[in-house]
Amino acid sequence: MYKLAVDENNEEIIHETKKNISILVTKVKENEIKCFLSNENDTLDSYLEFHAGAGGTESQDWADMLRRMYMKWATRRGYKFEIISEHKGDEAGIKSSIIKISGDYIHGLLKSESGIHRLVRISPFDSGSRRHTSFASVWVYPVISENIDIEILEKDLRVDTYRSSGAGGQHVNTTDSAVRITHLPTKIVVQCQNERSQHKNKETCMNMLRARLYDFEMKKKEKENKDLENSKSEIGWGHQIRSYVLHPYKMVKDNRTSYESSNPEKILDGDIDNFLESSLYKLNA
Repeated sequence: MYKLAVDENNEEIIHETKKNISILVTKVKENEIKCFLSNENDTLDSYLEFHAGAGGTESQDWADMLRRMYMKWATRRGYKFEIISEHKGDEAGIKSSIIKISGDYIHGLLKSESGIHRLVRISPFDSGSRRHTSFASVWVYPVISENIDIEILEKDLRVDTYRSSGAGGQHVNTTDSAVRITHLPTKIVVQCQNERSQHKNKETCMNMLRARLYDFEMKKKEKENKDLENSKSEIGWGHQIRSYVLHPYKMVKDNRTSYESSNPEKILDGDIDNFLESSLYKLNA
């Protein structure tokens, strides 16, 4: 159709066929990506856990920027997200937070985002306008089905309650509604404060713990478990999966796939699909 339209110099048909070709290419790419998302957990929703690295306010602000990036990505794609827990920084940003993103193939798309993310910029918190390097971690876990049986013994749990530190109204901030559960054998810690009811927060914590334990066992079976807690403590140099440079030049580069973009503002505003896709191509190469 396009060739015929060019031969006949039919601008209307040329425009229409170009549009249809573009739509077709997009659909082919979407189907190709779905072919890569064939693992049993790829269709599931995901928990994303954020931790600021060393460096105080700088890293805490960076952790908040990362969380915003994924929430903006979810909004762009029409997915739903909710903040499960949040511990705010002393001056700005967050020390840690957990969010849940729900939608089609969320875990398959985001599973390769686990790791250390590095930011280089002129600090807005430095009166001398010096360049700073900050680190924050992102850890991605599937929201597993309730039909999957994960044995959790009461004797293996330590349950702590505390007052919520985030927003949520007077009731949330004046009662010990927030819940933290530690799984003693694995040292896995989960917490939730987004509900007013301590019972509901505990239920959410148990769901997250089941997801974490399932993920832990799957990695162990696949011989890919690399001592998650040790890797979490090393939020610094030499461990980053991606670098976001805002100064002295502008560049976002994935250290695993070598994919890069010269528009970090666009990436931090949630336009990360090309990075996610390049990771999937690398995993399935």
